[in-house]
Amino acid sequence: MTTGSVLPLLLLGLSGALRAHREDLTVREACKAGFSEEGYTALISPNVLEGEKLLKVEFSSCVGTKGMQYETNSLDFKVGADGTVFATRELKIPSEQVAFTVTARERQSAEQWAAMVRLLVAQTSSAHSEHKKGQTVALDPSQPPNDTLLPWPQHQSSGGLRRQKRDWVIPPINVPENSRGPFPQQLVRIRSDKDNDIPIRYSITGVGADQPPMEVFNIDSMSGRMYVTRPMDREERASYHLRAHAVDMNGNKVENPIDLYIYVIDMNDNRPEFINQVYNGSVDEGSKPGTYVMTVTANDADDSTTANGMVRYRIVTQTPQSPSQNMFTINSETGDIVTVAAGLDREKVQQYTVIVQATDMEGNLNYGLSNTATAIITVTDVNDNPPEFTTSTFAGEVPENRIETVVANLTVMDRDQPHSPNWNAVYRIISGDPSGHFSVRTDPVTNEGMVTVVKAVDYELNRAFMLTVMVSNQAPLASGIQMSFQSTAGVTISVTDVNEAPYFPSNHKLIRLEEGVPTGTALTTFSAVDPDRFMQQAVRYSKLSDPANWLHINTSNGQITTAAILDRESLYTKNNVYEATFLAADNGIPPASGTGTLQIYLIDINDNAPQLLPKEAQICERPGLNAINITAADADMDPNIGPYVFELPFIPTTVRKNWTITRLNGDYAQLSLRILYLEAGVYDVPIIVTDSGNPPLSNTSVIKVKVCPCDENGDCTTVGAVAAAGLGTGAIVAILICIVILLIMVLLFVVWMKRREKERHTKQLLIDPEDDVRDNILKYDEEGGGEEDQDYDLSQLQQPEAMEHVLSKTPGVRRVDERPVGAEPQYPVRPVVPHPGDIGDFINEGLRAADNDPTAPPYDSLLVFDYEGSGSTAGSVSSLNSSSSGDQDYDYLNDWGPRFKKLADMYGGGEED
Repeated sequence: MTTGSVLPLLLLGLSGALRAHREDLTVREACKAGFSEEGYTALISPNVLEGEKLLKVEFSSCVGTKGMQYETNSLDFKVGADGTVFATRELKIPSEQVAFTVTARERQSAEQWAAMVRLLVAQTSSAHSEHKKGQTVALDPSQPPNDTLLPWPQHQSSGGLRRQKRDWVIPPINVPENSRGPFPQQLVRIRSDKDNDIPIRYSITGVGADQPPMEVFNIDSMSGRMYVTRPMDREERASYHLRAHAVDMNGNKVENPIDLYIYVIDMNDNRPEFINQVYNGSVDEGSKPGTYVMTVTANDADDSTTANGMVRYRIVTQTPQSPSQNMFTINSETGDIVTVAAGLDREKVQQYTVIVQATDMEGNLNYGLSNTATAIITVTDVNDNPPEFTTSTFAGEVPENRIETVVANLTVMDRDQPHSPNWNAVYRIISGDPSGHFSVRTDPVTNEGMVTVVKAVDYELNRAFMLTVMVSNQAPLASGIQMSFQSTAGVTISVTDVNEAPYFPSNHKLIRLEEGVPTGTALTTFSAVDPDRFMQQAVRYSKLSDPANWLHINTSNGQITTAAILDRESLYTKNNVYEATFLAADNGIPPASGTGTLQIYLIDINDNAPQLLPKEAQICERPGLNAINITAADADMDPNIGPYVFELPFIPTTVRKNWTITRLNGDYAQLSLRILYLEAGVYDVPIIVTDSGNPPLSNTSVIKVKVCPCDENGDCTTVGAVAAAGLGTGAIVAILICIVILLIMVLLFVVWMKRREKERHTKQLLIDPEDDVRDNILKYDEEGGGEEDQDYDLSQLQQPEAMEHVLSKTPGVRRVDERPVGAEPQYPVRPVVPHPGDIGDFINEGLRAADNDPTAPPYDSLLVFDYEGSGSTAGSVSSLNSSSSGDQDYDYLNDWGPRFKKLADMYGGGEED
């Protein structure tokens, strides 16, 4: 603020009517749309900056304020979307007040509301005073002339009822951002009219005062002057809401807090920033002018309600400038890029690079800040070029009877984008191939049409084909584009003759005849046909497969005769059918051959007699308990099988005497005993079986019947079964005795093996005899040395002469290198894999025996070793002296036990002697 004066008390009187109207608003319906006030009043400075916020109007709507649009009837003032009233340009107001109307219009319903706004201009005279309901505001004579005084709202009561009077609309305090100071910079001064009576302390609270960011604003507690302490940044925070407090020296509230609104006035200190530095868009080739391409967007951090944040767009350059330098235009406000000229052709220009500039200050290049971005516009392909054959005729050749063979390659040219639906060719044969022998497939890489044989052609029927092929694209042609006459071509295909194999017209050929026909019988003529009508060739026949070797074929005419008797019951027939394969070969170059299959259905004749089943059976020795069910099997088929006739022969006579047959049905009968008792045993019973063929065939079969004693259930007993097998009681007893003897022998052998194993374990030493070297003489190679070295006494190596010290030892304590006297001790059996603890125990036991036996060698025994003779070139080892110098203490030998006592006496006690 550049001016300041004492606010006339006349303004306080104007607020009475406004406060009364505000109380009436509380009784309105909650959802009634309209302004919160019928009129708004604010105090302003005579000098108003562009974009300076003056006050805020509030509008309430049931559907929200998103769709509301504000307008004014003044060119100097506008209302933002949030209801903030600001100056559109820098103003200097000479009059005492400015009044204008604010209109709110709902976009959907077009309904509108209006409110009056009065802006009171602060006067510069400091001696001016007004009355407000009998109260006056006394000014501090020391108040600087540039102070803007904000008086405290007054409150009165009437009739004992206290109510809030109409408050002043405290005008917002406007602070320009990026101010250079000096700081602190005074903004306004607030005071209460009660400071004439009592001392008052002033304070402010809120964001920017006692809340982060801290100490942006402060106030002189005594004078009420409020200061800003540092430069403001609107992009960091656009407004502050503070509350001013007045208390006496004891901290008692003197006045109710008042609200202070501080707005940071925007300066144009931010360039527009594009969301992306590179934008990618596309447009179809051949698009009409005005076709939408893409949208670029730049944001300006400055206030968008002022010119500082109002961005405008323009195209700076276009590359390439073909076919025109202005192929595109941009909406200056929205950033929409559209085509402005015709002639987009992808085949000529595939991509445009457009530099777009965004400038604030509503596009003013002299005052505004600018930034640029790149828009890459790709011209997308449309099918505006039909495919065309490179030549009008094509030719190819194919051998007959070939399929999946490429006959010819059809080449086309298409200027559209390769490997796209607009470029991919689709070929279609429109004439010349009524039988569908050919198909044209597209090579996915080269886009060529491959004429392929999909159905074999026959030289004898068609020697050549004349095809008409049309080509198109996968995608339809663009609107207004016609198919070219070069989109069709002729294809001539020649068929070459090859030697074709003979074939049997009736393959597989089936004939029917009875089995058993004589050898040499002519069955049929199985001839083949040579399809090569224009070649004079002879066909020869041969057998390719004849499993039973029953057939013979004439090599010249294909007549088939029998080489053996055909048998339906043979293993080579399946389902009464015998199958043979024959080969027909011509004498062409190269020769060709074909095969044919002959199937012979053999009609059954009664040539197999029935066989009795079962071959063995079992029956009780007395009749009535059970019987044997018998049947028959016949290799023939109906009607040459059952019903069967079962009967017993008359010879021998014992058969009919002992046995009888009872018919059950056409296929089964029962064999049973005729006499009351038959001795147990095995009997061969002959039975005659006759089938129902024409003529019938009979067969005498023998069934082995085991007769045995049975229990009450009719089952053979165990003894009876054995007896029936032909073994007597003596034989059974002999078998049992043999089994018992065999078991006894096995038991004795096991016992003997156990005992031998035990003896071997008890004689085993802790050290195997092979490893025991106590009394063994190990003789190595003789190296010679004369007669003298042969004179030695082996007795010294065997056993000491005096045995008393050995015999007098305590049992169990013995040197392990002594020959044992008396019975050998029983060592425990060592495991196959010795435990490490066993070796340790063995060593410790020997050591303990040696330490406790002072009479053991080498102290009291003379051990004579081998004498190697005299005259050795080596000197005596006694001449070797210790390399150690000085005296040595051998007392530690006393700690080594009895075995080292002699050494301890010899070396340790030398000094005492």
